[in-house]
Amino acid sequence: MVSVPSRPGVTQSFLIVDMAEAKPQAIALLYTGGGGRIGLRREQGELKFRGANFLVRAAPELARDGVQPVVMDAPSDQGELTEEYRVGSAQTVDARAVIAELKHRFPGLPIYLVGTSRGTISAAVLGRELGAEIAGVVLTSTMFGSDNSRRRVPSLRGFDYGGIGSRLLFVHHQEDGCEHTPYASAARLAARYPLVTVTGGKPPESGPCEPFAAHGYFGREAQTAAAISAWILKRPYSQHID
Repeated sequence: MVSVPSRPGVTQSFLIVDMAEAKPQAIALLYTGGGGRIGLRREQGELKFRGANFLVRAAPELARDGVQPVVMDAPSDQGELTEEYRVGSAQTVDARAVIAELKHRFPGLPIYLVGTSRGTISAAVLGRELGAEIAGVVLTSTMFGSDNSRRRVPSLRGFDYGGIGSRLLFVHHQEDGCEHTPYASAARLAARYPLVTVTGGKPPESGPCEPFAAHGYFGREAQTAAAISAWILKRPYSQHID
């Protein structure tokens, strides 16, 4: 667990996942879904955090493949991350503080932003704002938005992905049942951007917009993480996981 000052009076905490024996070849800065808070803390000397999110579950797989996972928490002045924060300038300042620390600790390694569900809003916006400061962006279970939702939910509806000035990969489960992350929207972008399509997995043990369902690649974590790692490291990767 590392905390760095970002804005006046604000600290940004993040988790650098243990790589064990693997040598890092790239860094993946992970933006989780939901409220974006993983609750990083130490209790009686033991590190604690919430581990249900797909990217947190996939982090050990990324590490084994040579990608250093770094899990972002919410900054100290935020509870659950709001849409205003995810699209605003404060998030960019916080991200730059973390990236500066990572470049100091891991000189020369390319840095990728990886978001899932609501975290894709952060990753996409930061991909646009940071430009050449990062090497690429991976969007998994992207918040494309729904025409049928009874309530307004933050999304990337109308976002110009062409404004992301680095490499871009979409990853999506074909059976994603969350109304805000329809697979059809990812499929429509496949003519312009690479897309990893995932099928199958375990029967859901959570709601359709929650981690233990197709939305969170439940039962397909390892294969999905392997495809992401391979793309980041510019190796051949599976575009269809079944």
